[in-house]
Amino acid sequence: MADRHIPAVGEAAPPISAAITGDGTFELSSQLGTWVVVYFYPRANTPG
Repeated sequence: MADRHIPAVGEAAPPISAAITGDGTFELSSQLGTWVVVYFYPRANTPG
């Protein structure tokens, strides 16, 4: 099971890498120095 550590206010976010629409990957580290909102939601129409 993945670590479920929730960063405290002011603590650096963990490294995040995710597939994006098209052929690409979003790397949170590429946004260093800018404000970013990372929002996760369950995939539509999946059980659980």
